[in-house]
Amino acid sequence: MTTICFCRFCRALFLLATLLEFSATAQPSLTLTNAADQAIARRTSIIFVQVNGLGYGDLSCYGQTNFQTPNLDKLAAKGIQFTNYFVGSANALMPDGICVAQILKDSGYHTGLIGHWDLGDENSGTAPWEKGFDEFAGYFDANDAENFYANYIWSLPPRFSYDKTSGKFVEWIPGQGPHVGGKEMIYSNTQGKNQYIPDQLTKSALNFVQNNLPDRFNHYRPFFLSVAYEIPAGKIEVPTDAPFSEESWPQPEKNKAALISRIDGYIGQLQEQLQKIGMTNNIVIFFSSASIPKKTSLIDPEFFHSNISADDLRVPMIANWPEKIPAGQVSDYKWSARDLLPTAAEIGFAKLPPDIIETSVLPAMLGQVPK
Repeated sequence: MTTICFCRFCRALFLLATLLEFSATAQPSLTLTNAADQAIARRTSIIFVQVNGLGYGDLSCYGQTNFQTPNLDKLAAKGIQFTNYFVGSANALMPDGICVAQILKDSGYHTGLIGHWDLGDENSGTAPWEKGFDEFAGYFDANDAENFYANYIWSLPPRFSYDKTSGKFVEWIPGQGPHVGGKEMIYSNTQGKNQYIPDQLTKSALNFVQNNLPDRFNHYRPFFLSVAYEIPAGKIEVPTDAPFSEESWPQPEKNKAALISRIDGYIGQLQEQLQKIGMTNNIVIFFSSASIPKKTSLIDPEFFHSNISADDLRVPMIANWPEKIPAGQVSDYKWSARDLLPTAAEIGFAKLPPDIIETSVLPAMLGQVPK
């Protein structure tokens, strides 16, 4: 028996050596295989950034003259800037109870949400992990979302769940309980205002993009990332009011302008990250607002919104898709947050439920609709 096993072992070694020799000399076949793999049509990744409380006149490409937003201006100049995009009662991510993330995840996308989620807390059936998001970092509570030095953040890391008994994250096994997240303490903020939450959310977004780069290791899986920033209606805190410290403006105006400039900088960081990892064409970026600015006694509305009525529901909407969307477009095509779901579905070749009546804006984005 020992002799037979040894002989079989020798034959196995011989076959393995022969196979390795063949592989080393078969470069033309390997090259052809790789070339065929590169030729496969791949779906486009999608990033949707929305800023709650950003007004139509808050960006210099939309008429703001007190300060500049160069990164967003550049994003618009290389894509399309819509002048008739409206917010409404429907949330852009889930206009009819169906989340964009669910549609795209069912189509093979990896999905992430960073920022404020106001459609259901951790104990509801509409928490992010119940609505198609694989990863989540942010807040359910509106007050905490507007606290830029909060001492915790909700987190749903990939492949982990939160064990309430031990209070720790454990590796999640499909079929063994829900894949849910938990609170992570930000200990530096328990001792003071040390970690600025919008900065942290941006770092999470940059990490998500880098970690989920479509490549051969994940079979070129596309991703959908939604990032939500806040402009509080009340007091706005910023680490510094630079570059407006020397302006003669009231302090609330300085702080709001500094926050908007900071968000503009976040978009610049995102574009740099995409350039760094080589995602220069097969990705579409939407940038918009989740709501019009709330009326407040702290900030003079004329300072930021002198070019639009306070009752106007229009907000900025920029779409950028290199090599797909013709650069330099300004469109008065009329659409709203409800149309984002069918638009994202068409971009991702995802199947829509039959009861969706909204219309994809993709033809307008690609310049196929008369202006």
